[in-house]
Amino acid sequence: MKAKVFGQHDEATLKQIETCLEAGGERAVLCADGHKGYAQPIGGVVAYKDKISLSGVGFDIACGNLAILTDAKRCEVGPSIKTIMDDVVRDISFGIGRKAKTRVDHELFEDEAWKVAPIQGLKEMARDQLGTVGGEIITLIFLRMSRTASG
Repeated sequence: MKAKVFGQHDEATLKQIETCLEAGGERAVLCADGHKGYAQPIGGVVAYKDKISLSGVGFDIACGNLAILTDAKRCEVGPSIKTIMDDVVRDISFGIGRKAKTRVDHELFEDEAWKVAPIQGLKEMARDQLGTVGGEIITLIFLRMSRTASG
């Protein structure tokens, strides 16, 4: 196994990190608090060459990850990191069931797929949570069902 494993884990979690490596991961780490996730263990990190794994970025409710490439240097950002993080927490709604601080209108809410069970009753909740960290699950489910319904 190319994964560095910390702590004790059940077989399903270990198998999941191995599967990620077999699917093209270069290296992996499974942290002591790791547990089975959707496609990659929660608490696991998999490094890919020239790729990003969307399942590794986060499908878990209340998980939020965003990575951007910038030319900012650590020495430039470091002294302001507390202010930056305070701004992020002030401007972005975090937590399960939270409503977005700023309502986001999107064309996806006009799609006919919202009339399909079992998501028909979730449209307003999804609309309220769009733009929050913790609300992305409903939107992902909708997008998958919408694509399936339209071919």
